[in-house]
Amino acid sequence: MKPVLLIDFGSTFTKVTAVDIEGERLLGTADSYTTIETDVGEGLENALKKLHAQTGPLHYAARYACSSAAGGLRMVTSGLVPELTAEAAYQASLGAGAKVLKVFSFQLTEDDIAEILQINPDIFLLVGGTDGGNTECILHNARMLAATNFDFPVIIAGNRTAARECERILAGHEVHICENVMPKFGTLNIEPARQKIREIFLHRIVQAKGLSQAAELISGILMPTPSAVMKAMRLLAEGCEGESGIGDLIAVDVGGATTDIYSMADGMPRDAATVYKGLPEPYDKRTVEGDIGMRYSVRGIVEAAGLSRICQLSGLDKSRVEELIDQLCAAPDTLPAPGSDLEKLDFALSSMAIETAVTRHAGSMEETYTLMGLTYVQSGKDLRSVRQIIVTGGSLIRTRRTDEIAAHALASPLAPMSLRPLKADIHVDRKYIIAAMGLLSEYAPQTALRIMKKELEYNGHSEQKNS
Repeated sequence: MKPVLLIDFGSTFTKVTAVDIEGERLLGTADSYTTIETDVGEGLENALKKLHAQTGPLHYAARYACSSAAGGLRMVTSGLVPELTAEAAYQASLGAGAKVLKVFSFQLTEDDIAEILQINPDIFLLVGGTDGGNTECILHNARMLAATNFDFPVIIAGNRTAARECERILAGHEVHICENVMPKFGTLNIEPARQKIREIFLHRIVQAKGLSQAAELISGILMPTPSAVMKAMRLLAEGCEGESGIGDLIAVDVGGATTDIYSMADGMPRDAATVYKGLPEPYDKRTVEGDIGMRYSVRGIVEAAGLSRICQLSGLDKSRVEELIDQLCAAPDTLPAPGSDLEKLDFALSSMAIETAVTRHAGSMEETYTLMGLTYVQSGKDLRSVRQIIVTGGSLIRTRRTDEIAAHALASPLAPMSLRPLKADIHVDRKYIIAAMGLLSEYAPQTALRIMKKELEYNGHSEQKNS
């Protein structure tokens, strides 16, 4: 047996997963509080004690880790046009596993600079202009930054004509140049920026957040946790040499503060009668809904869905729902007892978290009339043909109504122009292994894929309801 330890340093919990590489099987999983305020090594050792209580003593051939502790990787981006270079920067940042706190467009103002300094991001992504195009905006923004005493690395990924001049303007600061995120109009090139973001995370951010205290316990912190999840989902969708994937998919992670959505699908128009509007989106897309979460962002769910919808799904009256939501805001670590009103409310909240987040992630269609007659205009990804949905998060793995909750990711007659899936098989990550398998995919992709196929529990088939 050749065991490998996979570690996820989360903001609240440190999760550990032991895998037998040769046997291609999961040996065990466990978690413990992260203890980032003192020494993250304590939380790791506590989690390992729980794990070894299940497995017995293990001597690991390697230990690999990802992290979203202390808020994860916090980024700010600036670009030229909101729908183009600024959007390209946003997609590059999210795809690298970052939490994008602000996206600025056009020339930065003094107020913008003040806000950036107040945010104090881990990385600033400076873009703008296609290659050979506009240089005025990105040079102006570089000068505005240079006039301040900022202390965060800057990635320049805009018009190549201006890149070296931006670097000279920002002399004395940590600056990285990579390829333009949008070298030609309407063409995305976000992978070089994604890779540079991950490199900075590995070499700078991890140490800044105190995770280097655990360096002697691991072989290397490789990537932000969302980046590990992205890698796992791409592997599961596409497969690898010697093992086929399961095809296009959507993954949903409903957390206490945010809801993350991942889609692995082309999503472009499927017929000649549909015209695409906007910047084409990446095959592997991630979105983060910072206002949608089961505890810290519970009011965001209610605001998005409407109190009446929450009451309808939970079967509780308005006053009881409001009372329970006040309780959750006061004590966000509260877990529902079986059969309780809180369990009923959690069903409604998680259902609406998924519906809201997937609707925002998916594209939409609108009708328009041209000289050629009726034409459809598509914005964003068409996910109607996606047939696999992967779900995780406490509210989905601790309930027997997972399939009912997950079904809210599907298309609905109530929103006929939303391009959500029409029907799908539901798979549940009950053991929280997805990030671990993303880590493992760097070293043993075939093993990671086979374990996911075995461990992601099939939870039934759902399809669009007619009412």
